[in-house]
Amino acid sequence: MSEAQSISGDQSIARELTAFQNNILVILAKEPMYGLAIKRELEEYYGTEVNHGRLYPNLDELVDLGLVEKSELDKRTNQYSLTDDGYDAVLDGIQWTLSKVVTGDDRAEEISEIVENSY
Repeated sequence: MSEAQSISGDQSIARELTAFQNNILVILAKEPMYGLAIKRELEEYYGTEVNHGRLYPNLDELVDLGLVEKSELDKRTNQYSLTDDGYDAVLDGIQWTLSKVVTGDDRAEEISEIVENSY
């Protein structure tokens, strides 16, 4: 049993995931993707190569935790998408981060500007 699987209570499972796993969830919040597209997004974020041996076991764990759904695009390609629980985990992480970062009106305004410029 992984660390993430041992969580109990009302606390979000996202709080027990690795940063790498949370980054996968954030990427999938945009749209469903196949593994190599996720790999490219992660490589762009980290600025370095992401090993298949790191990516796919983490995707499998997120599937096992019910945060990501895996479906077959064709015989060689799987597509991954967030479940409702996965989306809730992403929102929980954002909410927690904002609760620590936004400490006044000035910071709230900065965050609003970031959100407005993000789409």
